[in-house]
Amino acid sequence: MRAKFLYSLLAAGGLLLLLWYKFAVDSSQKPAKDLFSARPFPPLIDTDEPPYRFHLPLRTKSRNIVDHNGQRVKLASVNWYGGSDELFVPSGLDIRHRSEIAKLIRHLGFNSVRLPYSDEMVMDNPIIEEDLLWANQDLIGLRALDVYIAVAESLTDAGIAVIPNNHITQAAWCCGINICDTAWYNNQLGPVCRVSQTEEQWIENWVMVMSSFKDNPLVIGPDLRNEPRGFWGTMPWGKWATAAERVGNQLLTINPEWLIFVEGVSSSNDLSGVRKRPVMLDVPDRVVYSAHVYSWSGWGSREGMYAKRPFLSFVKSMKENWAYLLEENIAPVWVGEFGGPHEPSEGDFHYWNNLLKFLKLVDADFGYWAINPRKPHDNEKESYSLVEDDWEAPILDYRLRDMLELIRQ
Repeated sequence: MRAKFLYSLLAAGGLLLLLWYKFAVDSSQKPAKDLFSARPFPPLIDTDEPPYRFHLPLRTKSRNIVDHNGQRVKLASVNWYGGSDELFVPSGLDIRHRSEIAKLIRHLGFNSVRLPYSDEMVMDNPIIEEDLLWANQDLIGLRALDVYIAVAESLTDAGIAVIPNNHITQAAWCCGINICDTAWYNNQLGPVCRVSQTEEQWIENWVMVMSSFKDNPLVIGPDLRNEPRGFWGTMPWGKWATAAERVGNQLLTINPEWLIFVEGVSSSNDLSGVRKRPVMLDVPDRVVYSAHVYSWSGWGSREGMYAKRPFLSFVKSMKENWAYLLEENIAPVWVGEFGGPHEPSEGDFHYWNNLLKFLKLVDADFGYWAINPRKPHDNEKESYSLVEDDWEAPILDYRLRDMLELIRQ
């Protein structure tokens, strides 16, 4: 009874927070003008040319990811979601063969893919509905984890590195106000959560997923958990760092050459705690930290959301949250999620210009959210998509232009 009351109270608080958020962003939602500068659009990648060559294995060295020759490797990633959502399958497999989607990702200039999954997908492992696999007839009849593995292998066969990501516990679009998905465990909430999970179960799920890839060198390592945040951003960094060490060390017994990607707290915005409490693994030179930066990030702070901040204020926040790790040559940071809509508001475009300018200044590794043209729930249009509904035609706009410049700098 007490748990239900707590859930109701938190839900009411969340509703008030969302109303405040809507009021706060209204002023930045005017359509942007002059989306294209006079700069020419860079050419896309010729997929007849050999793919980006990863000299494996990878490791970390100060602020960089480096190959086995000690040369810097810059991750230019894109997110391909669906495995973490309610249909349990990476999207687009009903439209195009997975190998053709892999080729498309290369054509857009990306050398790596962040591939989300849910714990529910691993624990239930349902047979995927036939109509979701129409363009991949060889996968019909397979279970979710087998399809996920096949998609990852199609990417690595194309020379694209893969970073599996534990995105959410309960299969759904992330991230709403559901208190059951604010951390890697939720068993303390009892019957409130439809999918209940202990930290031990979370680790077991990771072992199951990554054991499938132990002999695939282009699966370069796990992104341990998407946006650990606790109730309304109250997750302590030290608690999350300890859990990351537990699962990271367990996975490194399977393959000690994997990189271990560790996101910040407060929806992955905040890595400031690393300065005093870094993640320490049994195998050295494995940790890559990850930050997420969106136009609405920064809400609740004195200086407000990034959609409205001047550049110097934006830079100050980036340095405080994560960029100090690069600036002081401490550790690599992969900005594993950021994005913007095809038709941005003034606030969206202001944020985008600030972020891309900063990413170019610090030469950061990055992962765009997302390639998908549709969301799994109700087939809703994905405004952040980089491709049309056919999973073939690229959307040639300000976003891809700026990322191609970032990739080639």
